[in-house]
This record gives sequence, C-alpha cells and structure tokens, in this order.
Amino acid sequence: MITYWQEKNKKLVSMEKSELDPERNTWVDARCVTRDDIKELQETYNIDQEHLLDILDPDELSRLEKNEEAGYTLTILRLPVFSPSDDVSYFTAPLGIVTEGRMFITICWTDCEVLKDFAANRIKEISLRDFPAFTIRFMARADIMFLRYLKELNRRATTIQNEMLHAVENHELVQLLNIQKSLVYFSTSLKTNQMLLEKFRKTRIIKLDEEDQDWIDDVEIDNRQALEMADTYTNIMAQMNDASASLISNNLSIVMKRMTIISLVIAIPTFITSFFGMNIPLPFANNGWLGFFAILLMCILSSFAGAVLLSKNSKYASSTAVNRKKKNRTQYKAEKKQKKYIKAQEKLAEKRK
Repeated sequence: MITYWQEKNKKLVSMEKSELDPERNTWVDARCVTRDDIKELQETYNIDQEHLLDILDPDELSRLEKNEEAGYTLTILRLPVFSPSDDVSYFTAPLGIVTEGRMFITICWTDCEVLKDFAANRIKEISLRDFPAFTIRFMARADIMFLRYLKELNRRATTIQNEMLHAVENHELVQLLNIQKSLVYFSTSLKTNQMLLEKFRKTRIIKLDEEDQDWIDDVEIDNRQALEMADTYTNIMAQMNDASASLISNNLSIVMKRMTIISLVIAIPTFITSFFGMNIPLPFANNGWLGFFAILLMCILSSFAGAVLLSKNSKYASSTAVNRKKKNRTQYKAEKKQKKYIKAQEKLAEKRK
C-alpha cells in the first residue's frame, strides 16, 4: 500500500497522487508492499531492483549509500516492530529511505508504530523541507520505541520469573526463549543504527547543518542508552535461564528423593515376605491364618519404623537449614548495625573538624 503525504500548516496531510503539488516536497509512504507496489516504485521513481530486494530483506543491516546512475540516496535503518500474533512478538524490520529531488520515499515490508506515529502527526515540529532532518527524526522515534519495548520485555520477563517460583512449565521456558530472541534482535539492530549515525557524521553523501548535528548528538545518546539497556536485559535473561535450569534440577532431585524414600519403605515388607517365602522350615508354617497375620504385622511395624527414621532425618536436615538462615539473618543485622555505628562515628568526626 502506497500513500502520499505533503506538508500543510505544519502538519502532514494524506493526498491522492493526482492532487500532489509538484513544487512541494512529498513523502511517499510504502508499507506492507505488494508486487504491484514494487513494480510501481521501480518504474515511477527508477529505484534499482537490487536496492528494493535489500530493503525487503528482513535481515538487512543499516547502511547509507548513493546511486550515481539513478541520482538518489539510499538509507536503510532498523525499526522495532510489535506483532502480538507472532511467537516472537518483538522484532525489528529494515526501513528503506530513498531521497531524490522533492521525493522522500520510505519502503517497509511490514507496518510498525514508528510509521504510524508519523502518519498520525504525533511527532512535534515535523517538516518535509529538510530531508536529512526528517531522516534523523525517524531514527529518534525508533530509539524511543526501542526503549519502550525494552521496558515492556523486562516487565514480561519479571512476570514469568514470578510464575516460575511456583512451578516451572515448558510454556514459561518458551516465553523466556522468545524474549531472549527479541533482545538479541534489538541489540543487533541498535548496533547497526549506531554505525549508521557515525557514518552520517563522517560521510559527505548527506549534507548536515548545525541543527542536524545537534539532532544526531541527541539521537546518538538515546541509541546508546537503548543499546546498554538491551545488553543489560540480555545478561539478566542469561542469568535467569541459568537459574531456571538450576530450579528444574533442584525440583527433580526433590522428586527423586521422595521416590527413593517410598522405594526404601516398600522394600522392607518385600524383604520380609520374600524371606518367609523360602522353601525351608520356618515359624508359623503350620499355624494357618495366625502365621499370615503375624507376618503382616511385622511388615506394617517395619514399614512404620522405616518411615519414622527417614522422616527424622528429613526434619533434622530442614531444621539445620532453618538454623543456618537464622544465623545469616542475625549476622546481617549485626553487620548493618556495625555499618550504622561507623557512619555515625564518621559524621561526629566531620563535625569536630
């Protein structure tokens, strides 16, 4: 789908192709492009087919280059995308920006919140008069959305972590894996956008004035902040995955311990019955039901005694763990009091000076 926008009264207004003013700058917005849209872009604006394929490639990295033959400048940057219907809800997509004469053309194979914000005039002081500044505005809005989505991913990871404290299921592990994938996508895209900002400074393909340089400084700060946040959340997710693996192994060991206790308790009557089942003269062999009830009583008493012994060992282990926790708490309180005392002594020393 291709829409056309021109600036009127400091706002972007959607217009039909036949109503466009050729003396004004025009934003050609191509989203969720089809084959007919690609053909129209290629024929109308003479965009190279290889560049169109690069823009529509989901794994294409950010870059800046100039096509001398066609006379246009190509900029590719990465935008964050939120799609709740997909397994990986948060990912990134390349946005191709082609500037030629009075045409500012954006091409993307999907739709995203950044493009919606521009079309809805949510960007303050927006203008189509300066194409480099308009390009930088796209990167600035992308950084804002990166930060917003990163916070949302962190909230989701915290919720899953709280659920895993009660029970660990495959669904929760899959959710953590999808969040980790999103963080990797964000981190890679932010790094390529950072390289694109550096190329804006060094290259002469795009001419930037002092105001544009100031904008790039602000965008670079936001981009670095988002990149550091993505790296931090990625490290947290890696530690969370390690903790979940330890939690699963710990739960498995608890279950195996219980199964071992049950098998040991069952083994005691099995041993008794097998002993009295040998083909040798044994007591109660000729007493009929009296021998049966005597052996049954011995099995019940031995099982009860084994269960009591095993439960005492488990209670002793739990009591030692509780005592250790109490000791750690008391030690922590003592250290806290000592730190407060040292701070108070330091304040008194400063007042005396």
